[in-house]
Amino acid sequence: MPPRSASTDAALILAASRHGDREAFAELVRRHQSMVRAVLRRLTNGDAALADDLAQEAFLLAWRRLGSLRFEARFTTWLYRIAFNAWQSERRKTHEVLLGEDEAMPEPDAAPSGPGAEERMDLERALATLPDAERAAIAACYAADLSHVEAAEALGIPLGTVKTHILRAKERLRARLVPKKETP
Repeated sequence: MPPRSASTDAALILAASRHGDREAFAELVRRHQSMVRAVLRRLTNGDAALADDLAQEAFLLAWRRLGSLRFEARFTTWLYRIAFNAWQSERRKTHEVLLGEDEAMPEPDAAPSGPGAEERMDLERALATLPDAERAAIAACYAADLSHVEAAEALGIPLGTVKTHILRAKERLRARLVPKKETP
C-alpha cells in the first residue's frame, strides 16, 4: 500500500468513512488544517486561540459527518462549510458586537514579522473592519482558495451574492489600503 501522503483525498475519505481509518483522517487533517485555521483566523479577526478551537471543532464535526459527504463538491468546500458554520455558531453563542468602521480593532494575537509584515498587518486590520458576510466571502475565495461557485455552496448563499460581497469587500479594502493622492 502506498504511503498515506501519496493517497488522494478521495481515497483517504473512503478509508476513513467506510473503515473508520483514523490514520487516513489524520492525513486529511494534516493536509487541510493550515487552510482551515487561516480562514478561521481571518473570520475571528486574528484571534488565533479562538480560530484553533473552532478548527478543532470543525475537524471533529467532519470526522462525525464524514459518512454524509456525497462528493458533489471538493472536500475542501465541504470542510470550509463546516468551519464556517462553527464560526457562525460561536458568533451566535457569544453575541459578539460587530466592529464598526471607526471603532478600534484589537491587535491580532501573533503579529507577522519579516518582509512585508507591516503590509500584512495593515491588510489584517482592514479585513477585520469588513462586515462578516464580506469577510467570509473574501476568506472563502482567497484564504481557502475556493471558486465563487464553491464559496456560494460553502457559505450557503447565492452565487451573485458572493460576487457582490467580494466586489464590495475589495472596494472597502482598496479605500483603506490604497493611499489617496494628495491634490496640490
